[in-house]
Amino acid sequence: MTRIIHTGDTHIGYRQYHSPERRADFLDAFEQVIADAVADGVGAVVHAGDLFHDRRPDLPDLLGVLSALRDLDDAGIPFLAVVGNHESTRGGQWLDLFESLGLATRLGSEPTVVGDTAFYGLDHVPESQRHKLEYEFAPHDADAAALVGHGLFEPFSYADWDTETVLRESTVDFDAMLLGDNHAPDTAEVDGTWVTYCGSTERASASERDGRGYNLVSFAGDADGDDAVDVRRRALETRPFVFVDAELGPEEGIDRVRDRVREHGVEDAVVIVEVTGEGDPIAPAAVEEFAADRGALVARVTDRREVETDEELSVNFADPDAAVRERVADLGLSTAARDVDDVVRGELADSNVREEVRRRLEERLDEGALADAVADSAGDPGDPDDATGGGVDAPGDAAAGDSSSDQDGVDAADESADAAGDGQLTLGDSR
Repeated sequence: MTRIIHTGDTHIGYRQYHSPERRADFLDAFEQVIADAVADGVGAVVHAGDLFHDRRPDLPDLLGVLSALRDLDDAGIPFLAVVGNHESTRGGQWLDLFESLGLATRLGSEPTVVGDTAFYGLDHVPESQRHKLEYEFAPHDADAAALVGHGLFEPFSYADWDTETVLRESTVDFDAMLLGDNHAPDTAEVDGTWVTYCGSTERASASERDGRGYNLVSFAGDADGDDAVDVRRRALETRPFVFVDAELGPEEGIDRVRDRVREHGVEDAVVIVEVTGEGDPIAPAAVEEFAADRGALVARVTDRREVETDEELSVNFADPDAAVRERVADLGLSTAARDVDDVVRGELADSNVREEVRRRLEERLDEGALADAVADSAGDPGDPDDATGGGVDAPGDAAAGDSSSDQDGVDAADESADAAGDGQLTLGDSR
């Protein structure tokens, strides 16, 4: 029997709510997974993509991951992983660097055997490029086989990848698909194959109300073809999120919202306040300050009520960053223009903005993305990419990869098409 930890969407380095404490939380969650793996003596830790939140992780995050991987290596436990959409799928990868140090294995079309199970990898591939894929995998002699992938696969919510096609066209029969990208854990059976998402290890958005964790997966196959895959969920201790629903009646206002906050323990928590109903206008900053005075790490207020003006305009008292992203999406900008918006509104130092814009535009031209920009301007603009912070350059100057929206996860990151060149795209090409 082979027993492994299936994790993914760790998004290390995500400075959520611009909070350094929240950034540290994402690394802490990953370190918990590694500590559990060592304590349990599992056969491997299998990571289904989006190890880092950004293609240019900062040095403290890199050092933290290296330290955790060394602990895993010292325990004789391999770290097997694929590349997600928050990491470039072209050029050098941090995962490749970890592999060169003997601390990780980047899964692909060749089998990596742990115990009696062969593991294969499928990096994230933009939807526009998947028709070129040939699901060719090298044969194996193990009792069971698993495909580790990153994307939104059927039959789960927001799916855009046909799981039946993957299983039908693959040259290897898989007992399980271990997936990342969807931050909500879930498991289903497709054509006799178990397909499972491990979910994210930290809450990457306020929509992720359920607790975080990872999967423990056991393979009990044998040479006669009698196989069994057992998927179990294990929780992680992460920073609490406190969700305060404040429904206001007529003439109720900020005092009522404060009363609702008082009903919860908010010490060191991320507090998400949602205001609905009627009542008086409130100042979100006043509520956030009140929660902070009661010990909250971060507080955010969303007023779902709409105020009609004489011009019949709707005003929503919500996250201004989200409002800007929504407005940019409505502008119908090309992918290249959204790249520029990404840099200008991101956390990059002003002195580096010009160089970063030039680099991204050059990469898009090199990848043949000019045609994609024309197609976008013709009526398929998509959503704007997330603004991401600066950091250490990826090894080999990794090209800016695609970035697709993680359901139940990281704020707005729709695919920016990675042109993969002409001809058929094999699994080896995706690396």
